[in-house]
Amino acid sequence: QVQLVESGGGLVQPGGSLRLSCVASGIIFSTYSLEWYRQAPGKQREWVAIVFNSGSTNYAGSVQGRFTVTRDNAKNTMYLQMNSLKPEDTAVYYCNIFGSSRVGWGQGTQVTVSS
Repeated sequence: QVQLVESGGGLVQPGGSLRLSCVASGIIFSTYSLEWYRQAPGKQREWVAIVFNSGSTNYAGSVQGRFTVTRDNAKNTMYLQMNSLKPEDTAVYYCNIFGSSRVGWGQGTQVTVSS
């Protein structure tokens, strides 16, 4: 059974940083590309970033230069380092597998950027 569990969210002031984690089980982690998404209140879920099984990455324009996605295959974990946070980054953040192997969405982790 494939499971993805997000953690690391919280309340942070504008300009602050957070690191999110996504721990996967039930898959051969190193063979999959993984993504971060987010959903703000009243808005549709939007794509944030991807880390391919090769280690290559890509980002949404709104987070380019501020967010960094990495992976640790030994720990079956993907990370999202978020710097220079803005109020508009407030959302529930989710991780999932890229492509046809995508599973149901988990609980996500809440990120709130506010002074």
